[in-house]
Amino acid sequence: MPKNLSEGTIKKWLQGWCLSRELPLPIRYKSGFKVDVGHEKQKSRYVFPTLNQDFIDLARTIDEPWVFLKVCASPAELKNLLPPQWIIQPQGYMMACLHTMLERPARLNPGYRMELVEYNSTYHLRIIAQDESVAAEGRVVLVDFLAVYDRISTHVNHRRKGLATLLLYELEKIALSKGVTQNFLVSTEEGKLLYQSLGWDLCCLYTSIVIPGGVKGEHNLTIG
Repeated sequence: MPKNLSEGTIKKWLQGWCLSRELPLPIRYKSGFKVDVGHEKQKSRYVFPTLNQDFIDLARTIDEPWVFLKVCASPAELKNLLPPQWIIQPQGYMMACLHTMLERPARLNPGYRMELVEYNSTYHLRIIAQDESVAAEGRVVLVDFLAVYDRISTHVNHRRKGLATLLLYELEKIALSKGVTQNFLVSTEEGKLLYQSLGWDLCCLYTSIVIPGGVKGEHNLTIG
């Protein structure tokens, strides 16, 4: 780390992110990409494969809240280049696994079952608990040669039972059944260690910034 990520890989990952979340596909913005998200606290996002003048100029132009700028760079590289209203968000990590994940025994515990739904080249897998609540869930989106993993999560009441590991293996099986062996995701700090234990490699830091909205004094908030 760091490893060079091609613009093509970033574009395909972002396409997968949009398909997973049923959003419009990204459009080109100078040397980066733009997605119209349309949420109250995320109007749009701009993603840049590298930190460059396009990113810096955009940060100096935008003054409205809830527009996220994201770049494959470290917070330290950004810190002295940003106008003061921008807030750096919790660290993200771009990760790849270009082989099958490391073998580990994983079996669904009694009392759980799996449900699979397919949409937009997306496979949404849920692990359902005995009380019919969602114990864990995640998605894999197949974009050409790339399997994009998105929104992998385990409910707090069902953690430390191996559900996330099992979920990842099952999603990988889907990708492999379609002939896709290159895996990619963006991880939080919390998820990074799990992915690394399964053989994923850290490609680069992925840093997000935003101007939070709301009343004066709220700019110390961190919004993911």
